[in-house]
Amino acid sequence: MRNEFTAVIEQDGEWFVGWSPEIPGANGQGRTMEECRASLGAAIRLILEDRREDGLRGIPPEAIQETVTVQ
Repeated sequence: MRNEFTAVIEQDGEWFVGWSPEIPGANGQGRTMEECRASLGAAIRLILEDRREDGLRGIPPEAIQETVTVQ
């Protein structure tokens, strides 16, 4: 499955800083655009993993759990 998010990247002195408006709290930085994108991607991945873990906590064993694909 492929996920796509908006990356807003700006140069701040010698650094590039970025964030994703769809994922509050996801920020990245790097000395190059590529480093910034990778840093932002890692932040998004960690936030989504954490949110999934939190969201699944306490689900009753009899609940149906399946995957929904959005295109």
